[in-house]
Amino acid sequence: MRRRLPPLNSLRAFEVVSRHDSFRAAAEELHVTAAAVIQQVKALEDHLGRKLLRRRSRGYSLTADGLAGLQHLRDAFEQLSSAVAAMTSGGQRILTVSAVPSLSAEWLVPRLHRFREQYPDLDVLLHPSEELVDLEHSRVDLGIRYGSGSYPGLISERLFFDEIFPVYSPRLLKGRRSLKNPGDLRGLPLIHTEWTPETGHWPGWVDWLRAAGVTGVSATKGLRFSDGALVIQAAVSGQGVALGSKALALEHLAAGRLVRPFRLALLTDFAYYVVCAKTRADEPDLAAFRRWLIAEAKREPPPRRAQSRPGGRPAGRRRFPYLSSGE
Repeated sequence: MRRRLPPLNSLRAFEVVSRHDSFRAAAEELHVTAAAVIQQVKALEDHLGRKLLRRRSRGYSLTADGLAGLQHLRDAFEQLSSAVAAMTSGGQRILTVSAVPSLSAEWLVPRLHRFREQYPDLDVLLHPSEELVDLEHSRVDLGIRYGSGSYPGLISERLFFDEIFPVYSPRLLKGRRSLKNPGDLRGLPLIHTEWTPETGHWPGWVDWLRAAGVTGVSATKGLRFSDGALVIQAAVSGQGVALGSKALALEHLAAGRLVRPFRLALLTDFAYYVVCAKTRADEPDLAAFRRWLIAEAKREPPPRRAQSRPGGRPAGRRRFPYLSSGE
């Protein structure tokens, strides 16, 4: 005989409270009053004959009984969410991907047509965001993140390391001779990425010019942007020479909108990673998109370390490795 289940609203109220450790915060998510949430959880405890929450000085904590079924409950709500999505999609499969806005615009979108060619029955909803979406408790299926690769509770697979080098639009020089050596940057406007990561170091023009052995270039003046895609767009529009990310500049270099004058590049402390919840890693649609992303990342040759500075001088020991990616 099948056991009678408690009301769905009471189960939902308990699951939300368990995430927030607060009836008030749970009420805000559920768009009801805190009193209503308390009543729902109390009804669930009465139905089960077990205490599920324990009051603390600040908020609530789960009892052993509450903790015992919590993950199963969360998985069940995810299944319900997936079922509702399937019933309302008319048979259409949609994969929701949260990705860094700059990479979304400059690298992922130009390649999505190849995914559609391989998987015509699977649509992609791309959500560009810097927010670290909770992949275990949201309707987002996958994330593409930029950082060190440490994402507790998630499956994390590296796509590629990031490297930076100078790029500019051909129209910037307006008939002047092209840049032949790093010293030719003297007198030209520079475009900067203004970003301070929580860990690691983001190299700037000072680092690149030092690595190139160049002096006499004003490395601190010029346009500044906190978004790498805007740095690239400013360079495309001819507003200066940008120290741009390879991943964001590739399409513009291939189309001739940007020129890479020097082979010297700096490998950063960061990389792009595709991440998903461990509990969903084996789902066919998620696995297919991850495989495709990794294959796309491998289409570009990895950076090759140079053995010397431009001009043949020894590189020596520096904060950043010297790179030569070829052109």
